[in-house]
Amino acid sequence: MLAGTGLIDGSPLVVFASDPTIQGGAMGAAGCDVVVRAYERALASGRPIVGLWHSGGARLREGVVSLHAVGRIFAAMTRASGKVPQISVVLGPAAGGAAYGPALTDVVILGPEGRIFVTGPDVVRSVTGEDVDALRLGGPEPHGRRSGVVHVVTDSEAAALGAARRLAALLGDQGNVNVDLVTEIDLGDLLPDSPKRAYDVHPLVAKLLDEPGVELHPKWAPNVVTTLGRLGGRTVGVVANNPLRLGGCLDSASAEKAARFVRMCDSFGVPLVVVVDVPGYLPGVGQEWDGVVRRGAKLLHAFAEATVPRVTLVTRKAYGGAYIAMNSRALGATRVFAWPGAEVAVMGAVAAVRILHRRRLAEIPVAQRPQLENELAAEHELMAGGLQRAISIEVVDEVVEPAGTRGALAQAIALAPQVRGEHGNIPL
Repeated sequence: MLAGTGLIDGSPLVVFASDPTIQGGAMGAAGCDVVVRAYERALASGRPIVGLWHSGGARLREGVVSLHAVGRIFAAMTRASGKVPQISVVLGPAAGGAAYGPALTDVVILGPEGRIFVTGPDVVRSVTGEDVDALRLGGPEPHGRRSGVVHVVTDSEAAALGAARRLAALLGDQGNVNVDLVTEIDLGDLLPDSPKRAYDVHPLVAKLLDEPGVELHPKWAPNVVTTLGRLGGRTVGVVANNPLRLGGCLDSASAEKAARFVRMCDSFGVPLVVVVDVPGYLPGVGQEWDGVVRRGAKLLHAFAEATVPRVTLVTRKAYGGAYIAMNSRALGATRVFAWPGAEVAVMGAVAAVRILHRRRLAEIPVAQRPQLENELAAEHELMAGGLQRAISIEVVDEVVEPAGTRGALAQAIALAPQVRGEHGNIPL
């Protein structure tokens, strides 16, 4: 194992790397001591730490001595959790203990030859009889799309190292909000004219930021987008519902994904911008069995616990329990904005009247139901109050135009106390 200190765009950091040319990068007691000392250096100086991984895990010849030494690395990583940013770049196989090393860090980047698994293909084959290769067992498809272990997948080693440099700069040198640097554009042009049409939220997130940021977990739970970037020169984290995937519904995986991102940002003092266009939680037996209650509660806990500035923007709709979960005022949002025409309700008006007036609707001919539904929906909106009711009870602070949104968000972050959470970033 090797370790050193250096600069990225003038910002200091600590780096360590396994050496695959020596026993396949397997970790012995001496090499593990190098990593532990690197962590002690990072903690003492408050610098980000980047690990380059290509290792077969603990050295077999050293037996329990190497196992104990690897465990000391895990303990050092846990002590550093939430105190200094930890970034892992997996450039080759990371097996056994070397798999859990990256998993304990804040961001995992996978190079084209990176493979992460606790037990390799040969062991899997001999124990279970499953015929699988390293790519299918621990490559970008299983970990970038299915398990959520990997945050960023790259197609070259240079791109992997570049992503690590950019993330280290974003987390290590966060800057301050300069509202004068924020130029306005009409973000509303990025949404379809019809409120019923789905759209990809990525262009909106990209234009909301000073420049396109670094998306984490782009293929895992893509119905929520989590991106690190800058707004007014300051690092921010963006959480956005993506109506192009599952209609933007929250589900068990996306709630867990967003919860970990929120807790990471809070632990490092990164303000949050939450872009809301959510019809509710995804229903279904599969979701209930998959733990949507337990995993959905993680997002509620993460936002309610967070102390960083966190500003919410409702673009089209925020319904039901998902409205609460997406950084609502009840959970302590710093500021809540809405675009004109946005809907805040238990559910959509038409869906609501179909429940409230189902007997009355059942008594009339099918051809006449759409007209009556629309009439009842209009009455329901007046009674429930919608956006204006939300403003009157101060759960929405202000209606902003799409062309004035960037400045409003930046100003809200700039005026809020710049604090950070006092907790670790457990791999949820």
